[in-house]
Amino acid sequence: MVLRRDWWKILAVLLVGFTIVAGLLGTVPRLPILNESIRNLYFHVTMWFVMLFLFTISVSSSIAYLSTEKPLWDIRAELAVKVGMVTATLGILTGMIWANFTWGKPWVNDPKLNGAAVSFMGYAAYLILRQSMDDPEKKARIAAVYNIFAFVMMIVFIQILPRLTDSLHPGSGGNPAFSSYDLDQNMRIVFYPAVIGWFLIGYWIYTLLVRIRLIQNKLKQSQWND
Repeated sequence: MVLRRDWWKILAVLLVGFTIVAGLLGTVPRLPILNESIRNLYFHVTMWFVMLFLFTISVSSSIAYLSTEKPLWDIRAELAVKVGMVTATLGILTGMIWANFTWGKPWVNDPKLNGAAVSFMGYAAYLILRQSMDDPEKKARIAAVYNIFAFVMMIVFIQILPRLTDSLHPGSGGNPAFSSYDLDQNMRIVFYPAVIGWFLIGYWIYTLLVRIRLIQNKLKQSQWND
């Protein structure tokens, strides 16, 4: 029964374990400038995918809260952002390592990178906004509206604007994405399981935090009743 219910968690651990081992030890194409740093594709790119996935869960939950005013949706929105911010931080750090090898320094004046920084600060402001208010209902409503705004701005800054201007980042400003010219068959065997594995791990952490928050709220409620 437990195995049938938690099979996806086992799959997540297996896929991420495979990604780490195969990602560090597997065969990769020998490309100029990139060299061995292309292994970062399994970690840097997947972190951004998971971030987008979690922020989408968050904004969907905020919309659901504004429609229903059920506190559970507000909890889901907040915790999805928190886990998404962790993956965003990992994405920025791995990106800085990659940039240092390929561009000569950890950060360059690039529309994609600057857009990522602005988006990160926008979501950091969301978390700060939540901490600045005490009234639960007021906090939930204002945070939900701001969350929608932050999500739209993130899409503009990291998906739309970089495609309209010159950019060093693959997939932006006329630069081809990795999959179109150097993601060979050996890398695909690792990359696609990596995407699925990190998605499942991110979602697993998010669901655990939601369960913990609900338990904490029940304990607080029981203390008030006593």
